[in-house]
Amino acid sequence: MDTKYDLEERLIRFAIRMLEVSELLPNTKAGNHIAGQLVRSGTSPAFNYGEAQAAESAKDFIHKMGVVLKELRETGICLKIIILKPLINPSDKIKSDLKECNELIAIFTKSIKTAKTNNNEKK
Repeated sequence: MDTKYDLEERLIRFAIRMLEVSELLPNTKAGNHIAGQLVRSGTSPAFNYGEAQAAESAKDFIHKMGVVLKELRETGICLKIIILKPLINPSDKIKSDLKECNELIAIFTKSIKTAKTNNNEKK
């Protein structure tokens, strides 16, 4: 199976899960604020990964992958706040979402490092 396709599907599933989590948050100032942030940062990686696949250069690819990584890190912080507050009980499923987020962060960190190394070798 194509690795790019797997990662794209994984990001799409993650985005859907972040939408579901946002809908579970309480209708309070804190819940609404985190929900809005989670909708934006939690869906952005899938969209930006799609853009990275159509990058115009290695530099553009690295930049767009960096945006994916930034948004994943932001999402991870949202999930930590949800767990520590706690805004959703029980938080077990949110902990598994945070684990998935951390795994995606590790994948993109490594991908960016590899892309930078490959780009430097071409120079």
